[in-house]
Amino acid sequence: MTDDRDLFVGDGWVGGGPYSKGLMAQTLMATGLSPGRAYSMAAAIARELDSAEEKALSLGRLRAIARATLGQDEGDEVIARYRQRQSLRRIEVPLVILIGGATGVGKSTLATEVAHRLVITRVASTDMVRQVMRAFFSIDLMPAIHFSSFEAGGSVRVPLPRETDLSRAGFVEQTKAVAVGISSLIERAITESQSMIVEGVHLVPGFLDRSRWKDALVLEFVLAVSDRDQHRGHFAVRDWETGGIRPLRRYKEGFPHIRRIQKFILAQATAHDVPVIDNVAIDDTVKRVICMTLDAVGRHMHLDEADKRG
Repeated sequence: MTDDRDLFVGDGWVGGGPYSKGLMAQTLMATGLSPGRAYSMAAAIARELDSAEEKALSLGRLRAIARATLGQDEGDEVIARYRQRQSLRRIEVPLVILIGGATGVGKSTLATEVAHRLVITRVASTDMVRQVMRAFFSIDLMPAIHFSSFEAGGSVRVPLPRETDLSRAGFVEQTKAVAVGISSLIERAITESQSMIVEGVHLVPGFLDRSRWKDALVLEFVLAVSDRDQHRGHFAVRDWETGGIRPLRRYKEGFPHIRRIQKFILAQATAHDVPVIDNVAIDDTVKRVICMTLDAVGRHMHLDEADKRG
């Protein structure tokens, strides 16, 4: 554990170069701190370094700056999270973060933000896996992968009872097919000892054999939007951001199917003890995922050190 008297930041703290407010802000963001508050604290550290004779600060001094900039409670939390962040740099196995959830709940935005803050360079989506599989398996051979997740009911060709939820049936078939490609993707990352984040609607708890990934720390999350109107509003934003490439009309028509798929995914998450995060505000969601990740890394490091001593 780092002692408060140990030199913590200053000239030469990263790769022998001078102190960088940008790098320090990114490090602070990896504790779950919002970008604005992270840059405010990084600037406060820069001012302190400019006035210091040794151009280096102890952890104790950094705590004082954090309290003055952020308030005592949040400042102490940031310093505690920074200590946990050090464990992430020392972990000996790859970290794999899986972010599942229905269409339009913010999975890709969350994955991108978490990857940036934790400096994870590999980010993949299950839609990419499905797209690659489409090139190898024709619609006649594997029809489910040739439909969007909320339209997969159209791929069901086997006669089913009239009361069957075709949205769920088609989605389950699609998820089972895509799970094969997802497993291969994760196994490749583990073999290369590379941390990665995978996001996508096909990351449904219970459909992946996690026992095959013993050489990695695998964390699974499910993202949701409980409020129907807020969820529907995400598609209007998506339509605008993509210039109509992902048209609003299509998602509005498929929205009832999307909500039924979300209900199914949430039931699977509950059954398999996977944490569900209601994405009301993305900054809060990012912070929660980062904090839960750092907690899990800390527990892993503690158990690993205990095993080595034992």
